[in-house]
Amino acid sequence: MHISLKQQVALVTGASSGLGAGAARALAAAGAAVVINYNSHAEPAEQLANEIRSAGGQAIAIGADVSKEDQVEHLFAEAIKAFGFLDILVANSGLQKDSPIADMSLADWNTVIEVNLTGQFLCARAALRQFAKQGDRPGVSRAVGKIIHMSSVHQLIPWAGHANYAASKGGVDLLMRSIAQEVGQQRIRVNSIAPGAIRTAINEEATHGAALEKLLKLIPYGRVGDAEDVANAVVWLASDASDYVHGTTLFIDGGMSLYPEFRDNG
Repeated sequence: MHISLKQQVALVTGASSGLGAGAARALAAAGAAVVINYNSHAEPAEQLANEIRSAGGQAIAIGADVSKEDQVEHLFAEAIKAFGFLDILVANSGLQKDSPIADMSLADWNTVIEVNLTGQFLCARAALRQFAKQGDRPGVSRAVGKIIHMSSVHQLIPWAGHANYAASKGGVDLLMRSIAQEVGQQRIRVNSIAPGAIRTAINEEATHGAALEKLLKLIPYGRVGDAEDVANAVVWLASDASDYVHGTTLFIDGGMSLYPEFRDNG
């Protein structure tokens, strides 16, 4: 199956590294023009945009804090100014500020919720407004627009010491499903991806040595995922190949969400 996203424009938040960067590369390789959003690290985002352009694609990098309404509005305005349309939003930005719940500060709680959940709301709202403004694009995509929320296996699996993160991802799940229920009749497709353990620079310590051995006990498939595993799912959900997929979460986790601790009957 060949997937082409030619003539389409994708905006990926938090795309200067990790899963966002992987998604941006894959979308560009499939033919989409890509807006690479970053918050505080412009250099890797610009390098990624240059990499895509050097390979014959179209890409720009735009800075914005997705938890800030005015910055999200500026991000989308600049994206439309550059490429004229928006077909795909990958709402990927997210962070962790971990601690036991009794020690968690209100500031750390609020920061995680504001970026991981409020940021996804603000970006989805901006995308929906743009989809409505530009309308159908015959011959480009069967859907009027596509939104892909980046969630986590922890929308399902409780995570002690990470209550703010787990709560934000649980919120993303119902945010996505509520939006999907509301806008499906407009032929706007809305879905989520829930990664499990994925090897990226931010979790390098957890994916090597003794830590890796411990981690693999939680993954029935027996390997840690790569950013490409998630990127492939992003491209599929953004394409007409998944045109009848709406309001669902695709778990990319090697079976982590199967609670493997219970495979020997608990």
